[in-house]
Amino acid sequence: MKHIIILGDGMADHPVERLGGKTLLQYADTPYMDLLARKGKTGRLMTIPDGFHPGSEVANTSILGYDLNKVYEGRGPLEAASIGYNMSPEDLALRCNLITLSDGIIKNHHGGHLTTEEGTTLIKYLNEKLGNEYIQFIPGIQYRHLLIIKGGSKHIICAPPHDHPNEAWKPLLIKAENENKEDGRLSPQETANLLNELIIKSQELLTAHPFNLQRKDKQNDIANSIWPWGGGYRPQMRTLSEMFPQIHSGSVISAVDLIRGIGYYAGLEIIKVKGATGLANTNYEGKVEAALKQLREKDFVFLHIEASDEAGHDGDLQLKLQTIENLDHRAVEPIYNEVKKWDEPVCIAVLPDHPTPVEIRTHVKEPVPFLIWHPGITPDNVTQYDETSCVRGEYGLIYLQEFMHSLMEIK
Repeated sequence: MKHIIILGDGMADHPVERLGGKTLLQYADTPYMDLLARKGKTGRLMTIPDGFHPGSEVANTSILGYDLNKVYEGRGPLEAASIGYNMSPEDLALRCNLITLSDGIIKNHHGGHLTTEEGTTLIKYLNEKLGNEYIQFIPGIQYRHLLIIKGGSKHIICAPPHDHPNEAWKPLLIKAENENKEDGRLSPQETANLLNELIIKSQELLTAHPFNLQRKDKQNDIANSIWPWGGGYRPQMRTLSEMFPQIHSGSVISAVDLIRGIGYYAGLEIIKVKGATGLANTNYEGKVEAALKQLREKDFVFLHIEASDEAGHDGDLQLKLQTIENLDHRAVEPIYNEVKKWDEPVCIAVLPDHPTPVEIRTHVKEPVPFLIWHPGITPDNVTQYDETSCVRGEYGLIYLQEFMHSLMEIK
């Protein structure tokens, strides 16, 4: 049995009054997710361990079967792995967003949806002005980049910018978690002071950059600040093949650095698809083609689609509905219609990593609905795929690594 996980990042939601009290999954046109729920088995999964924030790096690592208490090092090291930066033991790696500040608040976490070329231009400029032998800005994708602090401490408190839209940014500046100084590293307070200084200096530099001046003239959002968060050291993770003998080989397909980073440490081949953006305009067809090709050659594929999460963070109800329907019609439908014809059976799982409710615009720590289908499965009594229907699913409510272990028991 081959296995594919189709993950709609942030797809789950809350009931919305504008939709007659339905969630977006209940309201959207999702005939193929409903079909697989009807033909398969469903349940709900808690993806966030106690004591962890509901971030995508936490949820996706948990979904793939890892104990976060043993392997978690923050988002930065995952970004580093995905872009090919080989972390040294003394590195502190942080995710470095390019964001938009306006009137003292965080207007958005993405700098006005930068292209990768635009983001790279700005990050390279910051590295020229602020980088040195201890500080390095490294380009990533779109607004998502990497900041390396040699000898920095991970014991700091950072506020992920996507969790604080329309909030004042100054109270969210980085703070020391404690005063425990590790040998050969800055203290937590020294690290926080350095990062906050970089934030302030970046605002001066970015505001005056010609790219932003042009955007301002056009009344577009400008990427006028960095925002570091998710810092950590190099993680120690076993590969999926070491954890699950039935996975001899596997691939991860995503436009998002952190998902590729998880895949790297999990021993999966990172497949990059032209036109995969992480937004609603992503290349669904290209990602599906790549997923099917990898599934023919390998035992396991993790297909990650970011679009719903971004729409949720933007509070865009209609766009998030569109991304859910796109995932159904342009990913689940063609994958199911193809693999059901194969001689070797394929198990399909569909789920989000966490909810990103459009009316809250941030991640929440709540169970997500999931479905599992494969040829010959005995279905449960659930006929639709959504947050409410899956409560009745045969799997019930399961936790963390249980999902991957349950999936791998299907042979």
